Amino acid sequence: MKRIFLTVLGIAALVKSFAQQLPDSSFQSRKLKVDEINLVSSYYNQNGDHAAVTGGIGTQQLTDLANVFDIKLTKYDRKLRKHAFDLELGIDHYTSASSDKIDLKANSSASHANTRIYPSLTWSMENEQKGSTITAGVSSSSEFDYTSFGVNAGFSKKTKDRSGELSVKIQAFFDQVKLVTPVELRSNPEDKSYGSANRNTIAGSLSWTQVINKNLQVAFLADIVHQQGFLSLPFYRVYFTDGSVHQEKLPDSRFKVPLGFRANYFLGDRFIIRTWYRYYKDDWGISSHTVNIEVPVKITSFFSVSPFYRFYNQSAVKYFAPYEQHTAQNEFYTSNYDLSKFNSNFLGAGIRLAPPNGVFGVKHWNMLEIRYGHYTKNINMNANIVSLNIKYK
Repeated sequence: MKRIFLTVLGIAALVKSFAQQLPDSSFQSRKLKVDEINLVSSYYNQNGDHAAVTGGIGTQQLTDLANVFDIKLTKYDRKLRKHAFDLELGIDHYTSASSDKIDLKANSSASHANTRIYPSLTWSMENEQKGSTITAGVSSSSEFDYTSFGVNAGFSKKTKDRSGELSVKIQAFFDQVKLVTPVELRSNPEDKSYGSANRNTIAGSLSWTQVINKNLQVAFLADIVHQQGFLSLPFYRVYFTDGSVHQEKLPDSRFKVPLGFRANYFLGDRFIIRTWYRYYKDDWGISSHTVNIEVPVKITSFFSVSPFYRFYNQSAVKYFAPYEQHTAQNEFYTSNYDLSKFNSNFLGAGIRLAPPNGVFGVKHWNMLEIRYGHYTKNINMNANIVSLNIKYK
């Protein structure tokens, strides 16, 4: 927890001078101005005994420290259209006991710890008179065994009375997977010149949001996702019934369809009931249901508490079997328990401060939020996550 506060406050010191110069938000400037700065830091700790790296057995101990720095810039053009630029930089650093077992003989290998860097840039242009917005963006992600480049574009249109909005978005990701093989399956265990394979993803999203009345807002969400290429992870082991070890092998294409519904109900001035449901289906055999509820409670005009709960249930892929349960007759095989049948629960709460004079009297430091959640799976896995969010505006 101490590491989170030190990380976020350290970054906050760097951007304090920007925040102090933020202009009045009511002024429609034709010059690019800083509209909002967000700093998010989180710490995640996980334990379990079904590591995919060691064939579905062994420790899943993992820790992750994530930091995201986000700057939103805005300007108005001569036609009074609002242009927004969202620049985001994320840096995660994690240590994983299971990934360290890629090399079973090493006490500590390069895979024990990894750093992921993921910048992104999104542009949008909103015509407030017509109620329409177009967006475009690029993103990338890089770590030891994986690199990704993404592009996206979208369009949204509000109804004449501004009570409803239709949004359409398409995304494409072009990934390179480094073929890091378990040490005992390498022809030369000392050879570090790993090959690579491609993995491409195209996703289309459609959503409709509607204000029913002053208390109720709903949204309908639908996605279609298609993946093509190398969809296995090369360092995930699979043990057959005869004791032999193999690399995970999965089909080279996957089709996913998630469907969702969201409803927010404002119960008086102090309570909001936020609900969300998603149904998911893919052609590997997984079907899942997710139910989420969060109830923000306003204690004072600037202090609120938000307890939340999420339940998740999924079936297994057709290619899953536990340790030493696969045979040579199987065309595809995995012992990754993320693809098994399980239920999970995520329970926690958030605390939000947004005083009119700024947090701790700092005018532009207008919001501070701390959230904690405890996550459990019924396959003997549990995790805890705590996050801190600071907003300058």
